[in-house]
Amino acid sequence: MYQILRTILFYFSPESVHHFSMKMLKLICSTLPGRKLLAALFTNKDPQLITTFLGLPFRNPVGLAAGFDKNAEYLRELECLGFGFVEIGTVTPLGQPGNDKPRVFRLPKDQALINRMGFNNEGVKAVAARLKKWKERREAESPGNRSRMIIGGNIGKNKVTPNEEAWKDYETCFNELHPYVDYFVVNVSSPNTPGLRALQEKESLRKILVHLQGLNNAKKTARPVFLKIAPDLTNEQLDDVAALAVEIKLDGLVATNTTISREGLSRESESVSRETGGLSGKPLQQRSTGVLKYLVNKTKGQVPVIASGGIFTGADAREKMEAGARLVQVWTGFIYVGPGIVKKITRTLHP
Repeated sequence: MYQILRTILFYFSPESVHHFSMKMLKLICSTLPGRKLLAALFTNKDPQLITTFLGLPFRNPVGLAAGFDKNAEYLRELECLGFGFVEIGTVTPLGQPGNDKPRVFRLPKDQALINRMGFNNEGVKAVAARLKKWKERREAESPGNRSRMIIGGNIGKNKVTPNEEAWKDYETCFNELHPYVDYFVVNVSSPNTPGLRALQEKESLRKILVHLQGLNNAKKTARPVFLKIAPDLTNEQLDDVAALAVEIKLDGLVATNTTISREGLSRESESVSRETGGLSGKPLQQRSTGVLKYLVNKTKGQVPVIASGGIFTGADAREKMEAGARLVQVWTGFIYVGPGIVKKITRTLHP
């Protein structure tokens, strides 16, 4: 059924389809019967799937990566689709429109996307206000519910902020979102903000991460802090990341973001592949898993890793977990497989 619908939707621009689809989903979820129907169709309630990770009770190990729900607008809807966790953002201190459209491109033959969104979001205060309402409503509806969906906050810097002052942007986002998210991901690896990936150098990372750890330790309740890295780092750069993560006792890593490589794409994708931006989907799978294995090996398993990149099936998720990942995230797979992706993956993990 979804394959037919997808064929029709793919005639329209990716961003238009995204907004239309989520508005329709929001409409269905505006009623209790609608929410119950979606949950019955798409949620796997098998208790064997519950995963306790860094003190957080994930109802299942399959999450949605940052970039899909940038402004925390669709949490109720995504919860009904069975996600164990959703990472909102990337959020920046000030709202910004992102890059000019068109900025998302499909490569159907390769089951891939190219995006150059550019951290478009409403700004941290607007997102924090929405998360506050979400948290209050969930507590009112089901106090102490351990099967709730976990929320991660993916944070970045504004385009106009120079790199030497980037730490201030991460601090602002961290403090504003801290009461409302369960964990943080520091995003210095998007290819769509000029100069951002330079912050992946060891000393730049140290400055940002150690500062956030200091802020975190001063809070009444500390939140796990992860670092999201690019799949395009050299082994030497990965060595630096691994060494720093172990040295400062970082809570975890997310491997990986999108890639600027166009290696291995089909001839049918040749014209679209010239578009600038980050490539995600199946072509990223092998490289992402390679980076995951490398980091797990280099850190001797001391730094937990969330895997992202090319996950479409239960077999894909199992491959990441066998390589050392504790949790997995989908994004492009969600677009190509459809709303049933979490249930399909979790059924394979625990048939």
